[in-house]
Amino acid sequence: MQSFYAFHTDVGIKKKTNQDSLLIKEANTSAGKILLMTICDGMGGLAKGEVASASVIQAFNQWFEKGLPTIMTADNRMEAAKQQWNAIIERMNNEITNYGVSKGIQLGTTVTALLILEDGSYLIGHVGDTRVYRITDSKVDILTQDQTFVAREIREGRMTPEQAKIDPRRNTLLQCVGASPRVEVDYQEGKAQKDEIYMLCCDGFRHVLTNEEIQMNLSPKVCVNADIAKNQLVYLIETNKQRREEDNITALLAKVW
Repeated sequence: MQSFYAFHTDVGIKKKTNQDSLLIKEANTSAGKILLMTICDGMGGLAKGEVASASVIQAFNQWFEKGLPTIMTADNRMEAAKQQWNAIIERMNNEITNYGVSKGIQLGTTVTALLILEDGSYLIGHVGDTRVYRITDSKVDILTQDQTFVAREIREGRMTPEQAKIDPRRNTLLQCVGASPRVEVDYQEGKAQKDEIYMLCCDGFRHVLTNEEIQMNLSPKVCVNADIAKNQLVYLIETNKQRREEDNITALLAKVW
């Protein structure tokens, strides 16, 4: 049996409005306890990005309340969830695009969602460069692939990580909801194990942090309860600020226990 504790912390930098939006939802169902965590990082200026990210979060919140119960009796719940998430992303891509055209503006958002079922089965749906991390006492795994120009160049051997850090195209997304003609969601499935920690974060959280720092501060043996885990997450956010991170910083954390 799996259970969870989950929380988030976020901050806007330099008194800016935080364009990140997030969602943490838990429910007890006939199939056991379920957790959904979703993060969106808006783009297109402060108010514009916030509109885009909040709209997608609202759509996933509605899905959790109305769509999720319809798939719990399906033979393959994850495939059913994928179909419904695809429909959400397609609809929101069209709505945000049309809103931008009507206002004469450009806006969009990343979206990364993690659904964990009672038996530990999980589904990740991902668009953009927000991330899902799996943290254990021995390592950190990044479960998503950044959909950015430089990440693609690194994967295909045309650029080194060092070159990517200073490349002027390092923040260029290959696709995002509301600014791409068509959005293809990247899905991953897996099995969560007891004492693993899952973190969703925007790019502003991890620009100036190393994987070693994330693992050292957020490992299961350190985060033995929710209060300690939250303090550790706040510490890393303060570390980001001290290192002069200029982007908004948002992270969501859940531990399986």
